[in-house]
Amino acid sequence: MNVGALWEPRSMSEQSATPAVADPRRWKALAVLGLIQFMLIHDVTVVNVALPHIQKDLGFSESGLSWVVNGYVLMAGGLLLLGGRLADVFGRRLLFLIGVALFALASATCGLAQDPAMLVVSRFVQGAGEALAAPASLGLIALLFPDPLERMKALGIWGGIAGLGGTSGTVISGVLTDLASWRWIFLINIPVAVAALLIVPRLVSESRMTQGSRRPDYWGALTGTAGLIAVVDGLIEASTHAWGSANVLVPLLGGLGLIGLMVFIESVSEAPLIPLSFFRNRTRVVSNFTTLFFSSSFFTYFFLLTLFEQQVLGWSPLKGGLSYLPFGFSIGAGIGLGTALMPKLGVKPMLAAGFFGCAIGLYLTSTISVGTSYWTHIMPGMIVLGLSSGISFPSFGNASLHEVTGQDSSLASGVQSAMQQIGGALGLATLATLAIRHAHHAMATGTVKAVAFTDGFVLSFRVGIGMCIVGGILVLALLEHVIAEPRNPLAEEIAPTPA
Repeated sequence: MNVGALWEPRSMSEQSATPAVADPRRWKALAVLGLIQFMLIHDVTVVNVALPHIQKDLGFSESGLSWVVNGYVLMAGGLLLLGGRLADVFGRRLLFLIGVALFALASATCGLAQDPAMLVVSRFVQGAGEALAAPASLGLIALLFPDPLERMKALGIWGGIAGLGGTSGTVISGVLTDLASWRWIFLINIPVAVAALLIVPRLVSESRMTQGSRRPDYWGALTGTAGLIAVVDGLIEASTHAWGSANVLVPLLGGLGLIGLMVFIESVSEAPLIPLSFFRNRTRVVSNFTTLFFSSSFFTYFFLLTLFEQQVLGWSPLKGGLSYLPFGFSIGAGIGLGTALMPKLGVKPMLAAGFFGCAIGLYLTSTISVGTSYWTHIMPGMIVLGLSSGISFPSFGNASLHEVTGQDSSLASGVQSAMQQIGGALGLATLATLAIRHAHHAMATGTVKAVAFTDGFVLSFRVGIGMCIVGGILVLALLEHVIAEPRNPLAEEIAPTPA
């Protein structure tokens, strides 16, 4: 028997002819799973406003501070594929609960951190928790809604909630940091996680693949994750060292070597993390690839704008956090608009509009200066970027699960989530490094520090504009026109087990 074939979807003739019955608990389950996804994505951006306080209290260096963000997104991005495959094989509900429990434990150690090492290691563990919980969560949601149009709405809501989590993190962080302590931005996760651990088993039945190898490609996941961490470390080191120095070249080349080893391991593995059949669907491949461009500019926007507001404009964490309120409102409007129009217009036009709209929002933001006004130079770009991002999230969620069978639902969601996290980490490493290098070079020639860093931030925003434009062009040129599927392949090949 060809073991690798166990990972391939069966033909339609081999699939069950019994129609899937919608679970009456599905909307309650969606609310709880969405809340957890809100928390997981929220923890990517929640640290941004608190970074100056964290740096002061724990003694972080300027370059080391970025690991508070990158440690989380790298571990999540690097292990999401493994997490998705483990969920498909061993049970989506089981892996979701394990991931949430691990995330809660790491949140506690983050909040109690006494030095930089303890916080960064805890952030890595938090990322591992997300890598287990997030793909299992989306896989469960996809299976709870067998009707294609209802599923499209549910996935749009789930993606929108995730987007709101990313934007609300700055507001929540500002309030907690100013009125209590930065430690509470982590400790607040614990009661939410405990509630989910108690409620989810009552609302969601277990599901897993009907067949398949029980030995996923662990070595591929580990070498890929280690490679990504090393590459990002090299890019971060480039902010304070020359590109030709050992500090930069050793991790960069070592990381690329590990990624190459991962590709080789995947090519010869009997049970690869991503079966070759996964890449036959152009809609999924294009949406996942363009996610890298979107996430790079999206996460970098929050990181750099927050630093600009606090370090250049001198705003408090509370004021900086509250400044993002228009973003939250506009992204909510965008999510509603995208969810309503996508079943009528399809994924392609909505996703392209989102990309080009984000480019306009970043352009408006790039007009900032040392004496800038929030109302005329920050808020307009924030509103346009929020609206455009909101339109994009439901489209990404649906495109990434296009024609995925129930066997691979968590894997597909893991791929999409991994692209988001990896794109965010690479964007932060490259664009933040670009801003810092530009600022240091300008200061060496006599430019005032505030002006130098503002110019560096503007340069990075403009690079982000280019990335969004490229992403939009790729969507228009390569993405298939998809509105809704006549059947729901996600409901096929599922082996439910007693709740």
